[in-house]
Amino acid sequence: MFELKPGLTGTASLTVADQHTANSVGSGTAGVLATPVMINLIEAAALNAIEAHLPETSQSLGIYLEVSHVAATPVGMKAYATAELVKVDGRHLEFIVNARDEIEEIGAGSHHRIVVNVEKFGNRVTGKLKT
Repeated sequence: MFELKPGLTGTASLTVADQHTANSVGSGTAGVLATPVMINLIEAAALNAIEAHLPETSQSLGIYLEVSHVAATPVGMKAYATAELVKVDGRHLEFIVNARDEIEEIGAGSHHRIVVNVEKFGNRVTGKLKT
């Protein structure tokens, strides 16, 4: 199995470019960091907190996310995300997450992931194509 304990943290960052904006990803018309891209950054931070601690036969998948996106980040500014593992319940992992830019907090909330066996997960996905 695996040994994950609360307290593990991870970070991720990016410099907002045109391809990261709401009007580029289809989530709005504003030329600022899109909510789906902020979510991707948050998930990357959670992955960075735990993936090195999992065996090669396992991976984690995002299953739940509840976040606010409360401030706009313009093109050219850096955005950062942090994730802290706060609860481990078997294969279920819970994180407290935060996103900010160079000026202020832009989002916060919680994120849940589940640890799966890579081979079993792949077989299940492939099985869907056969039905």
